[in-house]
Amino acid sequence: MDPSGRKAARHKSATSQPSNLRGLAREFAEDPRVTVRCPGEPDRDGRCVVYWMQRAQRGRDNHAVDLAVRVANALGLPLVVYFAAISNFPHANLRHYAFLNQGLKDIEEDLAARGIAFVMRRAPNESRERLFAEVGAAIVIGDENPMREPERWRQQLASRLRIPFWTVDTDVIVPSKRMERTQYGAYTIRPRLYRLLPDFMQPYENLKVDREWKRPKGFHADSVQQDITRGWNDLDRTVLPVDAWTGGTKAALKRLRHFVDTMLVDYETSRSRPEMDGTSCLSPYLHFGHIGPLTIALAVEAAVKKNPQLRPARDAFFNELIVWRELAVNFVRYTKDYDSLGCAEPWAKQTIAEHARDEREFVYQLPELEAAQTHDDLWNAAQLQMLHHGWMHNVMRMYWAKKILEWTPDVNTAIKYAIHLNDKYFLDGRDPNGYAGIAWAILGKFDRAWSERPIFGKIRYMSAASTGTKFNSRRYMQQMQVLPAQAGLHFPD
Repeated sequence: MDPSGRKAARHKSATSQPSNLRGLAREFAEDPRVTVRCPGEPDRDGRCVVYWMQRAQRGRDNHAVDLAVRVANALGLPLVVYFAAISNFPHANLRHYAFLNQGLKDIEEDLAARGIAFVMRRAPNESRERLFAEVGAAIVIGDENPMREPERWRQQLASRLRIPFWTVDTDVIVPSKRMERTQYGAYTIRPRLYRLLPDFMQPYENLKVDREWKRPKGFHADSVQQDITRGWNDLDRTVLPVDAWTGGTKAALKRLRHFVDTMLVDYETSRSRPEMDGTSCLSPYLHFGHIGPLTIALAVEAAVKKNPQLRPARDAFFNELIVWRELAVNFVRYTKDYDSLGCAEPWAKQTIAEHARDEREFVYQLPELEAAQTHDDLWNAAQLQMLHHGWMHNVMRMYWAKKILEWTPDVNTAIKYAIHLNDKYFLDGRDPNGYAGIAWAILGKFDRAWSERPIFGKIRYMSAASTGTKFNSRRYMQQMQVLPAQAGLHFPD
């Protein structure tokens, strides 16, 4: 299916100019990207508009920034973008914070080019409400994050604010609200997404603000050039940063250009080969919001326009970038227990219960799995890639999670171990994609019932023999043995 096969009129979006101040909330509330969490008129005594940046950590190609610019210009106020560097983000450690830290400079530079002030404060002085009061926020704009804890932050903030608070769904292409409920699988969401896609495949405007913010005398902000984790004594520093990865929008765009210019042509044949650099490797940048999916999709579309022979590669790539990624967001958004057995379909719960007491030939404890000390060389190689590279090829992620089910006492332990390792070591962990992937592998989510077998029941099974014959597994295992020195990505000059 050609997801861009029809040309659509520009969807009324966050870049639509409001006609007057009284109608601001009403006009923008019609945009499916926007959620009005605190209604009302902007504070007439406010001195600026504030965008609280959390998930979408980028100063360009960001619907939330675009909306904030429109609101600021309509109100005749400057715009302040605020980022709170908290020290206790759920499951985050030094590896994650180092990658995040590298992206802050790009945010500041990209916003400055648009006349927008960027303020970053780090724990313990990162209170959002204190910042809003200090700068005199007339209205607060935020970005959406469907994960349980970040969504709770937004709800708590909305319950306490006395000024308008709107959030913008900027890290999906089709706004999540266009899918009113959880989708059963890729085959149910795909036609709906592709039907809506042309309405939202519109380029960003990246407008500038009319008025620049003047920092008050004595106003405190932390430097984006420094280590934001300094002095955080409780931060887990045992998981080291990965030299092969550089965070930030500039690095993301560099990798995107390389993928589109040199790798897209072979994507169909190379994407399922873990021993090859055949995928975009943009998932860490998507997780941290250093790049948005729309930016990636538009770059791929531009390449197809120049070379129509790339259409099959485009379609295969969009199936991952749009269909499966936005299915994962839908899953987390509408499924309360997305990280437990409760999210499984009835057939899966039944087959898991029927095989709960099946004997395991191998049973490993978490420290053994974490250290890649199993009898399975292929699985160990995948775990080494996670440990030292902070990333894993999708084929190996599926195999990796399914073996955890096979080698742990029960399904609840398997889910617990898989999520712990996923969130601790992956740069793209703590993300809807990770939780959806684990649910697919261990609980059969988004899948169908297969032939019954021990332990797995009717959950899809993957063997080392079968998986290893689909690519050069020997080469892959050799590559993982030399990590991290020779496991870098290709970022051409």
